[in-house]
Amino acid sequence: MPAVLRALQGGLESMYRVETDLDVCDFLVGGDERDALEVERAPKEQLLIRRDDDGLQLGLFVDERTLENLAMRDPRRRLDAQNLQDFLLAIEGVSHFVYLVHRARQERPVSAVELELQAEVDKYLVALLVSWNQTGEPPADLRERLFANIRFAGDLSRDERERYELANSAADEYAASLEARFVRSHAVDDMLGEVRRFYRKGLAEKLSYISQLAA
Repeated sequence: MPAVLRALQGGLESMYRVETDLDVCDFLVGGDERDALEVERAPKEQLLIRRDDDGLQLGLFVDERTLENLAMRDPRRRLDAQNLQDFLLAIEGVSHFVYLVHRARQERPVSAVELELQAEVDKYLVALLVSWNQTGEPPADLRERLFANIRFAGDLSRDERERYELANSAADEYAASLEARFVRSHAVDDMLGEVRRFYRKGLAEKLSYISQLAA
């Protein structure tokens, strides 16, 4: 099922005008491979990172059932309730991969919360644009479905939960500003220019910028 993941990678790199020169599917790992690494948590999507003498080693795990559902119900043809959650999971994984590789190429540090914040923004943007393209109108309830009607995993540590809550809240505020400034007026090109600038900011700058927008 690499087609959807490759399409997501191509879409994100095109949207942000970045190039990783890598194929995300070359970095996919299965459940047995992940288990061999003895990770503390085993969520349905996980970017595996290890530094050694050869540099940065990456692996991306995406739940097999998620990939199977996206193969059967390709969101590029129809995005609906039957594949939305799995599509969002795939976006998150590919977002993590592209963002980390892009930052590594620039020799810029990346924190876990920065990865999560950008992934939450990417989930909103990609789902928005795909649905908009298919129906001719932006989905009215997408932001609520992504950021309000959520439950965090019960096995998160306190630090992890705080990280996810911050990323969720900040992405929700940023998405609200995008809706007010661009989506309602159908100003897609202007929105793409905005999110490209946002993508290149560091975490502190992103959070400060979102606070200014929400003020």
